[in-house]
Amino acid sequence: MTTPLSRRLFTLLATAAAGSLLAAPALAADDFPNKPVRILTPFPAGSGPETVTRMVAEKLQKMWGKPVVVENKPGANGFIAIDTFKRGDKQGYDLIQLDNVHLSAYPHLFKKLPYDPQKDFDPLLPLFKTNFFFAVATDSKYKTVADIIKDAKANPGKLNYGSWSVGNPVHLGSELFETVTGTEMEHVIYKETSLLYTGVATGELAFSLGTSASSGSLQRAGKLRYIAVAAPKRVPSFPDVPTVGESGGPANFEVIGWTTIAAPRGIPAERAEKIRRDIEKALSEPDIKQRYDTFGYELFPQTREQFNQFIGTESQRFADVVKKANVTLD
Repeated sequence: MTTPLSRRLFTLLATAAAGSLLAAPALAADDFPNKPVRILTPFPAGSGPETVTRMVAEKLQKMWGKPVVVENKPGANGFIAIDTFKRGDKQGYDLIQLDNVHLSAYPHLFKKLPYDPQKDFDPLLPLFKTNFFFAVATDSKYKTVADIIKDAKANPGKLNYGSWSVGNPVHLGSELFETVTGTEMEHVIYKETSLLYTGVATGELAFSLGTSASSGSLQRAGKLRYIAVAAPKRVPSFPDVPTVGESGGPANFEVIGWTTIAAPRGIPAERAEKIRRDIEKALSEPDIKQRYDTFGYELFPQTREQFNQFIGTESQRFADVVKKANVTLD
């Protein structure tokens, strides 16, 4: 026969058992990671963005006590890395590095994109941003942006600039420059960034947009000259380089690049927040700040809500440029 005491004891045990079952998912989430984590990157080994990701991976490995491996999957507009990511782990053990072109420009350049930026990725935080400079040969006749605009208007379609493909930030930034200045110039495509900036240094190209990471070695060697930075204000690493507005071009003209670490869309919120918080902690360490100074990168701290709003604004800006320039990659 069941007594009141035994009934109360049974109720207490059942409640405790139910509570432990409910707590299990939370404990599993808090235990992340309990196996190796992979970060896919579309950037080649040794490039600035890839180097940053490797530094972050090393710090995460120390924090988490589990291997954090960076796997390079360059080529095909980043689609190789993205395809690998889409076929990979969906619980946060596969992450991916993406840039502004993947999330904000390609959706407007491709009619059939092999991924959905909204459904496939959860951008956790920006790793860095970098400004683009107007780079010309050291002995170039162009001393200011106003000189370029004047020459381009006097010789429609003859003045040229370069980039490494259609649809990258250099190309779209230059298209934007043509639009806002009412000029028409020739876009020349180079197979490699090194050949591109050598082409500027030798005078094959009138100018090209470039970051201090991509064109800085030739600038430091005295073969390129920065006549302006495409930013609303001067950047601390190049205090003597005027903005485009100060150099006689359109006011507040800006061209930036940025990258992010993204998780699969739909992983548990607490897990996504842990990854984001730990990457943010890694980025605050002094050695990364020193490397950023070398590359001309800047920390770009934003909340997840602010970052998502920023991506939306960037996407609309690229959409306007692509529409006006009538550019397509299909």
